[in-house]
Amino acid sequence: MSVLIVDAANVVGSVPDGWWRDRRGAAERLRDRLAERDPATVVAGAGGIEEIVLVVEGAARGVESVPGVRVDSTPGSGDDRIVELAASFAERGCVVVTADRELRERVRAYGALCVGPRAVRPAD
Repeated sequence: MSVLIVDAANVVGSVPDGWWRDRRGAAERLRDRLAERDPATVVAGAGGIEEIVLVVEGAARGVESVPGVRVDSTPGSGDDRIVELAASFAERGCVVVTADRELRERVRAYGALCVGPRAVRPAD
């Protein structure tokens, strides 16, 4: 079993499509795109993804969970919350979606596999 943890701010911010004008709306669109996909195939080569956790912070807080995607709204640092989640899922295994190099190093200490935002963004 494996969990996919998505750094919403990093994934949303990876494409200059005006997300900064509506951070919450951008996070909701990402959530909805993730929910439309089969968790087992969201990240090619990761296999066995059974749960998707979308971590939101700041102006995107308050985005609701939907079937297939659990939204974790953190009042503090999204990166710190992602590390906490990676640590808590260390036995199950997890894949973290982010391009943040420092965050990648931090979650790899708990055995997380890391992939970049393109892994979950639709082809443009």
